[in-house]
Amino acid sequence: MTALLPEGLRDRLPPVADAAAALEARVLGAIQAHGYERVDPPLAEFAEGLGSRLKAGALQDAVRFVDPVSQRTLAIRPDLTAQVARIAATRMGHHPRPVRLSYAGAVLKLRASQLAPARETRQIGAELFGLDTVAAAQEVVIVAIEAVAAAGVARPSIDFTLPDLVDTLAAGALPVASEKLDLLRQRLDAKDAGAVAELAPDYLPLVAAAGPFDQALARLREFDRDGALGSRLDALAAIARAVDGRAVLTLDPTERHGFEYQSWLGFSLFTGTSAAEVGRGGTYTVVHEGGAEEAATGFSLFADRLIGDQPAGERRRLFLPFGTPPAEGAAMRAQGWVTVAALEPGDTPEAQVCTHLYAERAARPLD
Repeated sequence: MTALLPEGLRDRLPPVADAAAALEARVLGAIQAHGYERVDPPLAEFAEGLGSRLKAGALQDAVRFVDPVSQRTLAIRPDLTAQVARIAATRMGHHPRPVRLSYAGAVLKLRASQLAPARETRQIGAELFGLDTVAAAQEVVIVAIEAVAAAGVARPSIDFTLPDLVDTLAAGALPVASEKLDLLRQRLDAKDAGAVAELAPDYLPLVAAAGPFDQALARLREFDRDGALGSRLDALAAIARAVDGRAVLTLDPTERHGFEYQSWLGFSLFTGTSAAEVGRGGTYTVVHEGGAEEAATGFSLFADRLIGDQPAGERRRLFLPFGTPPAEGAAMRAQGWVTVAALEPGDTPEAQVCTHLYAERAARPLD
């Protein structure tokens, strides 16, 4: 029983753990190349602060416990975005805007779903603070595409959404009673045409305004007769032009699941070979000390879904027989080899899971 792990947690063994670390390094390198500097927040912090940093984001699915030192409630992060937002708003609040930050680390959720049973996962991402412009959104989407490409995804798919679409319309061109608003969002998200027709028939065209990007955008423009969504639709079109064929684009304007704290833009990333999303991003609002608000745009990648359970690349390990001079082993490592030295005469390359044997000062493949 002492070897069992809690539900939703697991060990990652070699060579998969090595492959995951290499993938993470490549992804972070692609992000850093655009000027996003690395931050590394703690695994847990005060629950009150963690839950109030994002304007529309409650602290959901967080494991909470009482700190024996401070006697205050701590929360283990279920997502890294709020922590990075805290750093940008406090420790780096004096920094000229925009601030570009990247991160990678483990997150832990209180509960998981049947479709995604893992409670502990690794998250990699980037956030841009201080701008709410089309140019900022374009950059973040392009960085996300290049980050996924660094993980080995040749041509990802991106599904865009407009998280505040219903709220914008309900507050202006197409009023909806406040007690019906939440249910309307849910029914639009579920594409329940019958329920939408009963709740607010003017919103029914939005059910069909989803699919391939150009087609869906054209339907949205037809729907937006009063121009209430004009700036958002123009921004989406500009972002799509910036992508320039590097990803397959779709649009689902009323998708809300997973975009609870995003504002006018949200997007999901897919590999093109799986229905499970490998990343999510969009625009949101950060709350500073004293209540001041700041716009931000960013994305997070779900590293476990990118790596899966298979190692990436070839496993090459060079066995150094017992008594091999240290200088010769160092020379092989300088050539890029991973060396495994025998520590006793009876050791074998097979026992050490090696692919090559060092003999006559050269690497020889094992038959």
